[in-house]
Amino acid sequence: MTAPDSVLSATPELEPEHAEVIRATLPLVASRIDDITPLFYRKMFAAHPELLRDRFNRGNQQQGAQQRALAASIATYASHLVDPALPHPRELLARIGHKHASLGVTAAEYRIVHEHLFAAIVEVLGADVVSPAIAAAWDRVYWLMATTLIDFEAGLYEAAGVAPGDVFRETRVVERHDDPSGVAVFVVESADPARPLPEFAPGQYISVGADLPDGARQLRQYSLINHSGAGRLAFAVRRVGAEAGTPAGEVSSWLHETIGAGDRLQITLPFGDLTIDTEAGTPLVLISAGIGITPMAGMLEYLAAETPNRRTLVLHADRSAAAHPLKARVSELIAALPDADSRTWYQADGHGLIDLSGLDLPADADYYLCGGNGFLQSVRAQLMSAGIPSDRVHFELFAPNDWLLPV
Repeated sequence: MTAPDSVLSATPELEPEHAEVIRATLPLVASRIDDITPLFYRKMFAAHPELLRDRFNRGNQQQGAQQRALAASIATYASHLVDPALPHPRELLARIGHKHASLGVTAAEYRIVHEHLFAAIVEVLGADVVSPAIAAAWDRVYWLMATTLIDFEAGLYEAAGVAPGDVFRETRVVERHDDPSGVAVFVVESADPARPLPEFAPGQYISVGADLPDGARQLRQYSLINHSGAGRLAFAVRRVGAEAGTPAGEVSSWLHETIGAGDRLQITLPFGDLTIDTEAGTPLVLISAGIGITPMAGMLEYLAAETPNRRTLVLHADRSAAAHPLKARVSELIAALPDADSRTWYQADGHGLIDLSGLDLPADADYYLCGGNGFLQSVRAQLMSAGIPSDRVHFELFAPNDWLLPV
């Protein structure tokens, strides 16, 4: 099996006749994508209600976030196929592939998506518009992207030593700690002592399965906040409250209300590509907002245990000091690093937005960002203005990230 990352490096060629059709129809498809994707999901969930019940995030579906993410990913991939001068979508594909592996997605599910997506395209654009040539071209784009992801995900499964989709593990909660910020920290170990949980890279995450009262099994992903080893995984959960137009978090509420030490919990093996290069000695700049601090906490745990002398700058924004997740532990870790500095911005103090001006930002550092979309947009723009190369900026957020992708 080819190494997973190498699968994403090559760009498959779109046949000239298909490329010409995609160039001509991409503006039309993009202009109707907000009609196509909701219809696609309605069709797919009508045919396969178990996918909405047990696989897809029902909250994101209500808000339309997942639909927009799918639209952006396909349009971005199609755009690169017809114009290789555009930025390579390898980061987009890697992010999708790791998410899919963490959910146990297999090749067969790509056929389900294909069936209902193309039915929606024909219904929205009209059978008279979607000629055989147009259908064939977009079919080719879909399967080029799908095959790349299937191969990449197969490599992730093989690297994890499991069959495709066999990522779910039964665990026992050995500790629950309620952080002063309101975040709940759970520590789990394998329910089968003969099958310990695997090691992981700093910055990776797991999916947690919640068996909800209505019979649904919803999955959510949480960053690992401990240092790898000893067969235990720790993750932090912020309870997501209901806001105007946004439902309360189903899984976060379930975890906060029902799970404690001694309970069983189903999780998946660790995945995720927002990981630090543990072989490098270059500086690190960790920039987060709110619960986005969790992957940074895992990275700091690794640094404190393995490479404490690595130059590290930790920057965090939050509503207030009281709302700052894992504040005490992160402060301890920073203090344990001889060459580390930190800076915080709190809305309660009138400094809610991270301002990088005046900071000494190392040009040779790797920058890791995690937070909401407005935060990421602002920080990425500031880093660009400061002359930080884009290939040194790595980012993640806990929502479908269509806004990052030029459609």
